Amino acid sequence: MAVAYIQEFAIADRTTTNYDWVADQIGDGPFQGLIAHTAGFDDEAGVFRILDVWETREDAERFLAEHVQPIVDQGPQAFPSPDTFTEPTRDGFYELHHVVR
Repeated sequence: MAVAYIQEFAIADRTTTNYDWVADQIGDGPFQGLIAHTAGFDDEAGVFRILDVWETREDAERFLAEHVQPIVDQGPQAFPSPDTFTEPTRDGFYELHHVVR
């Protein structure tokens, strides 16, 4: 079943330096099971939101474990802008009822 994976980070400033660096480290794929990846500022909610749609939760968890977590595990000092490194205020999955491709 398709799932959404969402991360939200409180907007402290409008820089995307760390996000862009992580995206460059990971590359553009293709990644098994990824249907769509989005990232952007939701000013009304006061967050920078990453929202992915995956074929399965297992595909998403494998991607996170293999590509994202090793970067995060290096700690803030590994990022180009360590002073703006923050933990997400929201980080989780939900099952999707309907996906149009």
